[in-house]
Amino acid sequence: MTLRPLHEMPRATARAVHTVLADIDDTLSTEGRLTAAAYTALEQLHEAGLRVVPVTGRPAGWCDHVARFWPVDAVVGENGAFYMWHDHAAKRLHTRHWLDEAGRAVATARLAAVRERILAEVPGCAVASDQFCRLYDLAIDFCEDVPPLPPEAVDRIVALMHEAGMTAKVSSIHVNGWFGEWDKLAMTRRLFAERFGVDIDEAGEAARIVFVGDSPNDEPMFGFFANAVGVANVLAARARMRALPAWLTPSPAGAGFVELARHLLAARA
Repeated sequence: MTLRPLHEMPRATARAVHTVLADIDDTLSTEGRLTAAAYTALEQLHEAGLRVVPVTGRPAGWCDHVARFWPVDAVVGENGAFYMWHDHAAKRLHTRHWLDEAGRAVATARLAAVRERILAEVPGCAVASDQFCRLYDLAIDFCEDVPPLPPEAVDRIVALMHEAGMTAKVSSIHVNGWFGEWDKLAMTRRLFAERFGVDIDEAGEAARIVFVGDSPNDEPMFGFFANAVGVANVLAARARMRALPAWLTPSPAGAGFVELARHLLAARA
């Protein structure tokens, strides 16, 4: 697939969009920080009447905060293990899990053994600092709070997870692994059906949803949504990916997200 510049997205296509799905790390954030401009763009999209849903590998503890405090309609977390949404009128947080509590307990015990093997066999990696607030997966840090590891080390982490029977996905900062068949797209499909009453597999529906991301764990979304967008730093991960987005922003990370928001909002003006 050829990545096309975002400015070539037709005005009619942009105007028809009703939902923006967005990865967080290095898509909304820039060098580990959420800029004022990116947060403002989120708020402007929401106030313009678009649904806004972060779809992230970040943990349940983070997603609780995102659902409560950000201008969003829901959040999909841990690469599709659950979604959360906050009923502001009732002041209640709702969570839809892929597994029940017993299933999560079994998976947690299995993850511990894999964690110890990876730490022993891949020098320089570490358990992600946000692991304490995860429910479903094991996140191994290869460049967030540790010096960046070479690609060969990242590949070894993925291989060890696969050997253990796990699903493994590489983000811009972590390798996330879990025991289960979900991914970002699978839970997004459930979220739309259950929360919004929308079947994203209906003809033309997916074309009205934009997903924006930057890394290999976004591949299921890039492959499904015809108008998926990559922020410019997606090019750095291109060698690891088979499915690429249709559109590319001029700028990387949060600045690229702002460019996407402006493009969509200008089409609605």
